[in-house]
Amino acid sequence: MSYYFSIVGTQDNPLFEYEFGTSKQSGDGQAHFAEQARHLNQFVIHSSLDVVEEVQWGNGQMYLKCIDKFFNNYVSCFITGSNAKFLLLHQPTASANSYTPGVGGAGGPMMSGSSTAASATAAASSRASTSIGANPTSAATEEAIKNFFNEVYENWVKTAMSPFYKANMEIRSPLFRAKVAAAGKKYL
Repeated sequence: MSYYFSIVGTQDNPLFEYEFGTSKQSGDGQAHFAEQARHLNQFVIHSSLDVVEEVQWGNGQMYLKCIDKFFNNYVSCFITGSNAKFLLLHQPTASANSYTPGVGGAGGPMMSGSSTAASATAAASSRASTSIGANPTSAATEEAIKNFFNEVYENWVKTAMSPFYKANMEIRSPLFRAKVAAAGKKYL
């Protein structure tokens, strides 16, 4: 699963952005967005700000869950007390719903009618359905994203409390970037 995380300020200006991949369940930690679609991440995040503004006033929570979908990209949102927005664009892995080589089906080395192929297919699909990347709107995925947002929020508050930080200023701290990467590795 690939992730694009962005913090948007109160004037709809980007304060921070970070692209990463899943580290859980044999992920390599690298984002695998299609090269021709990678430049669209910023536009998808920015276009979801209209949805955020509609949803934030009807909900008293800071974590707004999955608020928008653009093709196979989902956007989750967390709003701070100062109205800065944490937006996470996540793209589920294509392998969660696609053909798995060697696990039966048409063209696979096993015959699809055999009982071992059927049990292997069932085992592979149950593993895929329980992974965080399989269903971007499942309760487990929402909980993992919420925990990620809470940890980033904690680090963001510490950064924003610095006397050298001014409101709506871009965050360039390598320490903050490392803490966001650690939170992504820990929860996603």
